[in-house]
Order: sequence, then C-alpha cells, then structure tokens
Amino acid sequence: MTLFWLFPAILILALVLTGALRRYALNNNLIDLPNGRSSHVVPTPRGGGVAIVSSFLAFLPMLWIGGVLSFEAFMALFGAGLMVAIVGFLDDHGHIPARWRLLSHFTAAVWVLIWSHGLPPVEAFGYVVDLGWFAHILAAFYLVWMLNLYNFMDGINGLASVEAITTCFGAALLYWLCATPVIAWVPLLLGFAVAGFLYWNFPKARIFMGDAGSGFLGISLGVLAIQGAWMSFDLFWGWLILLGVFIVDATFTLCRRILRGDKLYEAHRSHAYQFASREFKSHIPVTVAVALINVLWLLPLACLVATKQLDGIVALIIAYAPLILLAWRFRAGALEASK
Repeated sequence: MTLFWLFPAILILALVLTGALRRYALNNNLIDLPNGRSSHVVPTPRGGGVAIVSSFLAFLPMLWIGGVLSFEAFMALFGAGLMVAIVGFLDDHGHIPARWRLLSHFTAAVWVLIWSHGLPPVEAFGYVVDLGWFAHILAAFYLVWMLNLYNFMDGINGLASVEAITTCFGAALLYWLCATPVIAWVPLLLGFAVAGFLYWNFPKARIFMGDAGSGFLGISLGVLAIQGAWMSFDLFWGWLILLGVFIVDATFTLCRRILRGDKLYEAHRSHAYQFASREFKSHIPVTVAVALINVLWLLPLACLVATKQLDGIVALIIAYAPLILLAWRFRAGALEASK
C-alpha cells in the first residue's frame, strides 16, 4: 500500500481548513490585537494552527495502520499533541492561568515519556551514559521547554512555519541517511501540513497560528526527537541541531531576562528575531534568513552526525556557536527602547 497520496491530501486539507478558520475567527471576533509582545501592528485573526493540528492528527492513524508507526509511538504523538492543542485552543479563546497551562504541559510530557519509555542512554564523545531516572526528568523539562519556546518564537510572519518545515524535511533526510527511511513519513507528513498553513501566513499574515498551533508543533517536534533517539542517539543530536535557531534565541533570551530579574510572565519583544525584524523593518528577510541558516548551515552539520562523520556534541557546539553570536548581535533578551 502506497502512502504517497497522504502528502498532497494533507497539504490541501490544511490549506482549506486554514481558510475556513480565518472566516470563523473573523465572524467570532477571534482577533489578535497588538500588545507588548507583538511584532505586528494590524489586528489579525488567530487560531489558524488548528488546521495543522486537525490535518496531522486526522492522517496520523494511517501511518500506524500502515505499519510506519508503532502503537506506542502513535499514542505518544497523538495524545500529547491533542492535549497541548486543546489547552492552547482554550487559551486562544479565553485566558487560562499560567500555572494551569504549565501543569497541562508537564502532564503531556509525562504522557510522552510513559509511551516512549523515557530517554535512552546518552551517547557522546564515543561513550554511552545511562542517566537513569534523571534522564527522564531532563526529557520532561526538554519537552515542556520545546513546547513553550515554540510559542515564544511564533512572533513574525512565517517564522514558526518555516522552522517546522525545514526541520521536518531535514529530519526526513537524516532518517534516510541512518537507514531508517520508513520513519521519515512522520516528519514529512507534519511538514506538508504546516506548508498548507504557511500559504495564509507568509509573506503577509492573513491569520496567525495561535497557541494551539505553536504549542502543538513544539511538543510534536520534541516527541519526534525523543523517538529518534531510541533508533539512534545521533538522530537526537540531529534534531537539536536542526532546531538550533529557535533553541538558541529562546534560551539566550530567557537566561538574559532571568539574570536581569525580569518577570518571566510579562509580555515582551526582546527575542533576537524581533529585534532583527524591527531593524530591517520587515519580517520577510528574517524568516528567509532563518530558512537559509537551517538549510545551508544546520542541515549539513546534522547530516555529518547522522553519517557518524562528526560527534553529536561537537557538531552541536559548532552549530550553536555562530547562532549565539547572532543572538548577541541582535540583542536577544536586551531591554527594549522606551517608547
């Protein structure tokens, strides 16, 4: 049974659903108004990421039925993604207190670890280290951070979508290089779902992704990385390399704000990508630059790891070094100028 028909099908479904959600948002006044965290100045409908969620979860069971995904891998992806998307959807429609959102995020992370059997022994510098229960704790915090950082980085037109698409297609290449091409169907399916939404979000945003979509992408990419680790830990390092732009910008910004004593729950526009979009007076060059960095810099390094030509930790350091310099150059986490 061929599954290639899934790709155009999910692309079209996500495309059509996003258009329908835009009409729904306009009719129900589900509008994202510019605020202290915004990089846009025009009120815009939000919640379009539900199209990504609905399309991907609708077609994901076919990968399980077709033998691409094990039942455990399917349950981890489907259950956690659905849980996070529902909470994000409710938050898009009416504010949910941060403590309850965080509790749901950790619940989703624990769900993933139960079905994925936690994190496998870590491989680095030619050694294998079993961290035991500490590895599972690290994995839980990793999943929650991935979920939230993706929400933080979803702030300009097309950025979150381009990051997901290039990462998913890059990961599919890594699976092929690691002689596990069958599992590449999963990131490819997610990538095509996001591509359907991207039409409505770039270069001009006619609808925003919303917390349901960004949180869903964050947890889904995190889950795929952990599942990849069980096939080969080189794949886990590869995922972290491919996601480098988002991980470095969000983490650098968070650390700098913590050191300055900022209230972390306050809205802000101090990520490097936000400073860059204001400096260039456009979202387009920033989003395009991230795509180029992902394809021309991060993907080749991840491929070297997947083919065992470079140690994962070494490649990660090489990959992140210029990204940290870019985060510093564009003042990630710095105080914004007074208005």
